[in-house]
Amino acid sequence: MTSFPRYALYYTPAPDSALASLGAGLLGYDAFSGSDRPFPADVSAALPDWHDLTRDPRKYGFHATLKAPFALASDATEAALLAACEQFAGSYVTPSQPLPLIRPVTRALGSFIAMVPDAPSPALQALAARCVETFDRFRAPLTATDRARRNPDALSAQQVAYLDRWGYPYVFDEFRFHMTLTGRVPAERRDAVLAVLRAQTATQTDADLAIDRLAVFRQDSAAERFRVLAHYPLT
Repeated sequence: MTSFPRYALYYTPAPDSALASLGAGLLGYDAFSGSDRPFPADVSAALPDWHDLTRDPRKYGFHATLKAPFALASDATEAALLAACEQFAGSYVTPSQPLPLIRPVTRALGSFIAMVPDAPSPALQALAARCVETFDRFRAPLTATDRARRNPDALSAQQVAYLDRWGYPYVFDEFRFHMTLTGRVPAERRDAVLAVLRAQTATQTDADLAIDRLAVFRQDSAAERFRVLAHYPLT
């Protein structure tokens, strides 16, 4: 059985940024305020079932995963997690460890659509790996229910090994940075939905994006959405 509250370490753009506003509008939810947001009128007009297409990502808010949702270990506290995240972010950038910089593009990833880097970023892979390793001491062991929810029979042997060791199958070489914009989109509709989203995100995909903060999200129950508990600039 899943334990609550759950925490997750995500990248999310600064709350006053154009990208944060875009993401909250497309998902219909602002994870900073915990409030609903109206969809862009032209998206609703072009895709009348947009509310349903975004049902899954709306639960999490606009983000990219750095460390997947977890319950706290029995000897961990929320205050200690926040303090560790603040310390991590405040000393992350060094001459040999730069701030990740990507050029975002909007693409289909399997059955869903997301904003992703246009090219591999070693600096971004390094950030995600460090988050997985540094904060694993705060994570409670994966329950049998949560393990089964990951459908291990459909995973590779390496992904199962990561799931059992780190609580999530898509870490290290399996990690793919993505800011999700939809849930599953039927194959026959994917090109049309992608065209609408590329038009919506065009202003955000013509410039570099600094992955410049670590956000702590919290979910209080299975029926509730994740909200931003705190966010720390990477400096």
